[in-house]
Amino acid sequence: MIHKIIGKIIDKKFAIILLAAAASFCVPSLPAQQSQIPPSSPAPAHDSMPGMDMSQHDSDKNPDAAKAAHDAMSDDDMDESMSAHMYMTTLRPANPADEKRAEEILAQLRPAIEKYKDYRVALADGFKIFGPNVPQPQYHFTNYTYAFEASVAFNPAHPTSLLYKKTSDGYELVGAMYTARKFASEDDLNARVPLSIARWHKHTNLCLPPRGTSLQQANFKEFGLHGSIATPEACEQAGGRWFPQIFGWMVHVYPYETDPAKIWAH
Repeated sequence: MIHKIIGKIIDKKFAIILLAAAASFCVPSLPAQQSQIPPSSPAPAHDSMPGMDMSQHDSDKNPDAAKAAHDAMSDDDMDESMSAHMYMTTLRPANPADEKRAEEILAQLRPAIEKYKDYRVALADGFKIFGPNVPQPQYHFTNYTYAFEASVAFNPAHPTSLLYKKTSDGYELVGAMYTARKFASEDDLNARVPLSIARWHKHTNLCLPPRGTSLQQANFKEFGLHGSIATPEACEQAGGRWFPQIFGWMVHVYPYETDPAKIWAH
């Protein structure tokens, strides 16, 4: 974990507003320890995402604020109000070479994650759930070893995170998330997953509430990734803390969709 680095600039109690969905990285993370939970046990309450140490105590103590924070970062809610806080790559012209390369990625990804249709296998292999006690449209199960690998190289069989939907008896695997380093160029991203196939995104223009503000006191209509503050000047005027970009690049893939247009849909 890189809590000592991130902790110098971000209060732990506000880490929950930085879903890494979302989850990607400014700097490499240390590999996570293998889960000690046996397959028959319920999902453990891991609340950390790459680059942060999010205390479960905070989400349990402030469930309403936690849910609002997760909703603000939900991929199902990335509407026009998110435009100031998110940059998405522009689709490049389609071409047969990119289509072939995308199929090759899927051909490696599908068999690699097939066993993780049983979410307990993912936990046993070291994937960690972010915010298991907070209702979310999708749950990120992140592998910190793969996260480190993604910061320097691309392996289609090693997605940084697995995407699950909650079910009555566990989790259903629906997709995966690839990541790239924060300062990767669009050509770098294109070399991983073609920009004519998918739109990579990064989270930008974040203004956190003033240091010392509690979750109950924070005005998330102004602050955070769904807030109205989107410039350093406005953030300074509000007494907030400005971050031009948090985490690195991310792209989701839904390999089990039957409609090709939905496989790489954001």
